[in-house]
Amino acid sequence: MNNPVQLQRKARGERPKYFEDPAIDKVLSITLALAGEVAVLRDHIDSMERLLETDGTIDREALHAFSPDRQTREERDAWRDEFLSTILRCVHEEREALAEEASSGSAKSISTYDDAVDLVETA
Repeated sequence: MNNPVQLQRKARGERPKYFEDPAIDKVLSITLALAGEVAVLRDHIDSMERLLETDGTIDREALHAFSPDRQTREERDAWRDEFLSTILRCVHEEREALAEEASSGSAKSISTYDDAVDLVETA
């Protein structure tokens, strides 16, 4: 007897808060959720293209049964890394600026989480 596992539809507890303004957290959450959907769609399209190249035709069964080989997985991983880097570029740039500031000795002292958030939000 095959009983599918039922997962809860909603996470327990409060959502993590990264920024003082909750609207920024919401926009970040929406952006990352959409990025995840785009990545899934991109993989789906890639699977369809590969099936059409090899078989000249496509059907739902073949699409759902498609399993990418190692090279395909590596290509998809590289695309996903580049995609996320593009989306999160502003976050990476701020992090690099903070690291550069810290290494130059002109960094503001950070002793609490709130100090770190203030530093990021005012950068």
